[in-house]
Amino acid sequence: MARHGGGRGWYGKVVGAALGVTMLATGASVWTAQAGSAGDSAPEAAAPAKPGSAVEPVAATIAHASEKGKRGINITIDDGPDPVWTPRVLDLLREYGVKATFCMVGTQAQAHPDLVKKVVAAGHRLCDHSVSHNTSMDKDSQAYQSRQILDAERMITKASGGVRPMYYRAPGGAFTPHSRKLAASRGMRPLGWNVDTKDFERPGTDAIVATVERELPNGPTLLFHDAGGDRTQTVEALRRLLPRLKEQGYTFGFPVR
Repeated sequence: MARHGGGRGWYGKVVGAALGVTMLATGASVWTAQAGSAGDSAPEAAAPAKPGSAVEPVAATIAHASEKGKRGINITIDDGPDPVWTPRVLDLLREYGVKATFCMVGTQAQAHPDLVKKVVAAGHRLCDHSVSHNTSMDKDSQAYQSRQILDAERMITKASGGVRPMYYRAPGGAFTPHSRKLAASRGMRPLGWNVDTKDFERPGTDAIVATVERELPNGPTLLFHDAGGDRTQTVEALRRLLPRLKEQGYTFGFPVR
């Protein structure tokens, strides 16, 4: 699995903000799982968790497949929410009737709870993307990994108004057996990707579109970003790709759980 570069200037600010958070105890309140998996019917917004209900564990293997089957595509949006770009992505997804999975950084969710709630209200799913997006967290202790996952889960759930993340995506794909098992025990399926659009590097809209068209045979889960800098190219690439892929007979859904 491709690993993103760790030297992102935007994340230096996030890490600084997150240091105090990650010193919290690893114990987290018990939250219920987000509303059930989407079937062939149109997905609906998940209901808030009921206090005191148990979490149902899920498989600890890294998911890539789509609930929509062989012609399904999973749009995944990483690193937000961002006050500039997340609303634009949401508008575009609404325009084309597409549901996506938003992999949120804990400190970003904490800073923009209104956007987390908008994502949920639009029927999209949430994914835990750690507290501080440390792409080398697989080299850190299990205690550190646990804090990154559990604190982000708590932050995202609180920001959403009680809707839990259904997936866990390790920053840069830095999964470990421990992190996968922990996430799965909390009802969050480890989530990979098949197509890295490289949109974070801003290679140009044409290049992003070409990457998707070239690599889509590798699998259905596409990786885009709604934070970390100017995402104009991402928005424009999605504007081209969503109707084009629909015309080709693909349907948009969520990753398997």
